[in-house]
Amino acid sequence: MDKLLQGAIKFKEEDYNEHKELYESLKKQQNPETLFIGCADSRVVPNLITGTLPGELFVVRNVGNIIPPYTAQNDTYLATISAIEYAVVLLGVKNIVVCGHSNCGACKALYDEHFGANTEHLQKWIELLHPVKEQVALLSPKTIAKRIWLTEQINIEVQIDNLLTHPFIKEKFQNDEIKIFGWYYIIETGEIMNYDLKTKEFRVIKSDYPQSK
Repeated sequence: MDKLLQGAIKFKEEDYNEHKELYESLKKQQNPETLFIGCADSRVVPNLITGTLPGELFVVRNVGNIIPPYTAQNDTYLATISAIEYAVVLLGVKNIVVCGHSNCGACKALYDEHFGANTEHLQKWIELLHPVKEQVALLSPKTIAKRIWLTEQINIEVQIDNLLTHPFIKEKFQNDEIKIFGWYYIIETGEIMNYDLKTKEFRVIKSDYPQSK
């Protein structure tokens, strides 16, 4: 905890002063262009991997970067959905990034029958990933490493599909009022792969990567 306390002091004395005008401009309102939906994993730091400043990202994080699909009752998993709704409907973000990552504990948990003993809420949450497991099984991966790699990436695809089941997202997407991106962050190399919704392929983002229009 001492490290956090010292960090708070350093932030006020150094980092805050460096961007003082920016923080003052954010005093009364925020106007982020992008909603970043990522995993709660401590190794995934949205502003760090995107090079963004305060006010540029609206961030929603949970175990497994899961987006619960729309239901007629729509009265469960409200924390995630309400945050997404706030960003899209009230803040009017123009982009949504769904970001998964390598070595994801939630994806590994799908194949561990002993995972999450005495964690009833976590186990219920992980059940939302069962459609991902079913899709991976159809591909019959030959190694555990390949299975996990596929699970982590297919999870991103499934969460984008889930996102589009929500009417307020689907309408904006179809009207080209919002763009959706799927990212796969490889922790050990620092690479980020972008998912092409048309070709359904992941490609590493490099300096020559086509810019979004």
